Amino acid sequence: MTAPILLVGDRGMLGRAFRELLTVQGRAFTGFDLPAFDAADPAQVAALFRQPWSALINCAAYTNVDGAEVDEAAALRGNATAPRFLAEACARADVPLLHFSTDYVFAGNASAPYPVDAPVRPLGAYGRTKAAGEDAIQHSGARHVIARTSWLYAPWANNFVRTMAKLTRDKPSLKVVDDQRGRPTSAEHLAKTALALLDRGATGTFHVTDGGECTWYEFTVVIARLLGRDCVIQPCTTAEFPRPAPRPAYSVLDLSNTEALLGPMPDWRDNLASVLARLEPV
Repeated sequence: MTAPILLVGDRGMLGRAFRELLTVQGRAFTGFDLPAFDAADPAQVAALFRQPWSALINCAAYTNVDGAEVDEAAALRGNATAPRFLAEACARADVPLLHFSTDYVFAGNASAPYPVDAPVRPLGAYGRTKAAGEDAIQHSGARHVIARTSWLYAPWANNFVRTMAKLTRDKPSLKVVDDQRGRPTSAEHLAKTALALLDRGATGTFHVTDGGECTWYEFTVVIARLLGRDCVIQPCTTAEFPRPAPRPAYSVLDLSNTEALLGPMPDWRDNLASVLARLEPV
């Protein structure tokens, strides 16, 4: 009998996508999350590994980009310390690890999609802590897949798509940043694709997003159109809406190594339409 998958961070947006995917696929798994389980506590991690696992999927992370600028230590604990303990436990038990990182590890000053081996030069605390997590996993000795992603959204949880669905319903007009370009990513698509990489026995770092690219303004225009909203959406600059943490201006991730294994990634407009059709109330 195959050992179950260990799913850490199963209550977050991506964790829910994995719970639903694994359930549909009929695969045994056990989920853990804060406050019951703290992956940054080595004793708790060691206790989990007293039983066998077929793989570990780590969806847990500190994701408050602006909050990381204020409390980088907390971000480091969630994004680097916890992944290090999980990876070291996986190495000892010979359990493959699937972990998720971010476009924020790059400086955002490129003019072409970032390949997986592009220099890591994060602009802010969140990116620094995610880069530290990548480094810890790469040096742990664990068999691993690190899936970098960007602009994550789902029919549930707090994310840009649900926020814009509410704002375009409730406001007559909006200004949205038009000088940051990247790739949106459906959490369900990310879960399915990353799990396929793990099942293929892939190792190393991969980029997993929806296909295509856009700005936040362009993303919002399509959200509003698909929802039939009358809200007037106007483009603006990042400088008009300053935030504590710097945002990469261009963070399009190159998908070539992922697509070489799994085929073309579905366009973000198609994934968005599917998500909007099942959007939970906002």
